[in-house]
Formats: sequence, C-alpha cells, structure tokens
Amino acid sequence: MTLIGRARARGIETLSLDSPASRNALSAALVGELADALTDCAKDTDVRAIVLTHTGNTFCAGADLRDPPAPDALVGLLRQIVELRKPVVARVTGHVRAGGLGLLAACDIAAGATASTFAFTEVRIGVAPAVISLPLLPRTDPRALARYYLTGERFEAPEAARIGLLTATGDDVDAVLEPILDGLRRAAPQGLAETKALLTAKVLETFDRDAADLTALSARLFASPQAREGMTAFLERRDPTWVL
Repeated sequence: MTLIGRARARGIETLSLDSPASRNALSAALVGELADALTDCAKDTDVRAIVLTHTGNTFCAGADLRDPPAPDALVGLLRQIVELRKPVVARVTGHVRAGGLGLLAACDIAAGATASTFAFTEVRIGVAPAVISLPLLPRTDPRALARYYLTGERFEAPEAARIGLLTATGDDVDAVLEPILDGLRRAAPQGLAETKALLTAKVLETFDRDAADLTALSARLFASPQAREGMTAFLERRDPTWVL
C-alpha cells in the first residue's frame, strides 16, 4: 500500500500524503516514502516544481504516535525539502497539526484554504516542537510562535498567513495557486535553483547549527514519563493528569 500519491501536469509533480485513516500522520513509513518521492523529483529534469498536498480533511496530524519516525529521519526530510533544487509548494485544504506545520514551513510557498486550521499541539502531550523549529523559527513571526507554541491554541488560515506560516489563503486554494504555478512554469530551471538557494541559506544555517541538539531534545522528551502520559491520554481521548 503506497502512502504517497503522485501525479504530473505540465512539469508540476503533485505528491499527496495519502493515509487519511491516520490523518496523514508522520509515520516512519510515510516519511520514508515521501523522502524517496522527493529524491525521484530531484533527479527528473522534466519536473519543474513539486506541489505537496493531501487526501482527506487533514493535511498532516503530526507524528504518528503508534509508529513515529526517528527524529533524525524527520530532520532529514525537512532538510531535503529545503535543500531541493526545485521549488516545493504546499497545498492545504484541511487541518494541520504539530509536525505537519514543520512540513509547511520547509516548503518554499504554502497556500491554504480559508477553512483550514492549525495548531502546535506538542505542549499538550508533554513534548516540544523541537525538530520542526528548524524551518519554523527562521520563517515565522517570533511573537506569534511564542503564543501558539506555548498554548497549543488552534488558529485559522488568515492568521497563519499573517504570521508567515502560509504565503496566501483563499476559499479556493487552486485559484490561489494558479498564478503561482504559472510563474514557476515560466521560470528557468537554473533561475529557480539559484534563487531558492538564496532564499534558504539562512534556514540551512539553522539546520547546521541546531539540528543535532534539537534531535536529542526531541528524543529525550518523547521518552519521558510526562510524554508517555500525554500520548496515552491522547490515544484514550482523555485529559492528561496535569490539566487544571
């Protein structure tokens, strides 16, 4: 069973997270398949740009708590998106939580439907948005991140655009993307590659400086007693013991 759908139209390769039963959670298998698909796109000279989207009503629910990827595998996937010599465009028509927001931040452009919602839910299960901070901190409003990281509150697409998580939003996300994809099709491959390198240099500096420490932090937190209680409570659909 494949977890990544693939389609192509006029040089744009669409990769779809296709595990709706798990709300497209980042399992070890899904992360591996997406990394392989991106590697294929990087080598294919007929691919001008990649659209990363989803099936079902959730773009990505974050880490799969039953089959989580290794922290270094998630770091590798996020870095692969940032380093890829072709633009990666996120197309969101549903909800995004936790690790899914790291995917959005790694993409060069992100468009979301007005009805989409977003939340950094890590603190509510006893962990922190550690690894996903590698692309998020350099690209997103720091005061807004402080609020949403610390509270786990849900916010809407217009707010996601205001704080830099989304590039653009609208009721019809495909209409929003139409001029963007047209522009990418008109751009020279060399021009896209070198321009993306300019735009991602600071993000990659963050990976070089902080990836090892944040990977270690993620592993330590997920192995902690509080995280075990938080994840168990989530799976049992109850409040964890620390809720006041």
